Amino acid sequence: MSQLPAPVPAPVVEIAATAFRNGTVTAQTRAVPEETAVALSYGRVGYAVMMTTPCDLIDFAIGFSLSEAIIDRAADIIACDLVTVEGGIECRMEVAHDVAARLAQRRRHLAGALGCGLCGLESLAEANRAIPRVTTTRPVTADAIMRAMRSLPLHQTLNRRTHGIHAAAFLDPADAALLVREDVGRHNALDKLIGALARQDRNPATGILLMTSRISIELIQKAAIAGIPVIVAVSVPTAHAIRAADAAGITLAAVARDDGFEIFTHHARIEFGAHAHVA
Repeated sequence: MSQLPAPVPAPVVEIAATAFRNGTVTAQTRAVPEETAVALSYGRVGYAVMMTTPCDLIDFAIGFSLSEAIIDRAADIIACDLVTVEGGIECRMEVAHDVAARLAQRRRHLAGALGCGLCGLESLAEANRAIPRVTTTRPVTADAIMRAMRSLPLHQTLNRRTHGIHAAAFLDPADAALLVREDVGRHNALDKLIGALARQDRNPATGILLMTSRISIELIQKAAIAGIPVIVAVSVPTAHAIRAADAAGITLAAVARDDGFEIFTHHARIEFGAHAHVA
């Protein structure tokens, strides 16, 4: 895959600010997250423009293409060039002939804004598209989930500087390793993670998705398409997301805190150990 011929904007920017704290006014600087318009095109035909944190953009392009079912595998993208243009960055992808033909049949344009993962869809049918069912039954222990959630902040390098960036992480219970991607948009963070897994030839069905955000329907759709069987999040999921996770066979846990979490669907994948008890 090709790399960017010119530098992208920094993902974090130091901005001057005036602080009013405890009755005192002081000059200071604040690290804030950057967001940049990234245009995704296939065969030089525009498909989407997303506002995203300008880092891991090759991962983002591949992950978006996979989670939107534009491609079936990373190898369907023959070339990927990131080009700095006026107003943002263009991600120019060349895809296999069958993918290009399929795109021609379903061509649509959308504009994605921060926090809005379904902006620009042309019909209600697209928003309620069929979600594939995840059939992996491999169990995971509650202790492994708790350890991963506690260690996740240590891997959020951008958020430690700004306190304003979401993370999507993949936990492989076999070695407890975390693969983390960050973005101002939770949907973008997940796309970056899916792309990173594909580029590393890792099987999403063998691990767990950790999210530092709430879980809504589009995140369930993306996770199901990727084949991820377990999702754990820090915030409450929407009712629609719970129903979708249940239908897709995904174990959805949320409200993850230092003392535990709540499971909403497909409890059987999570093992609690001999010392757990039912209240």
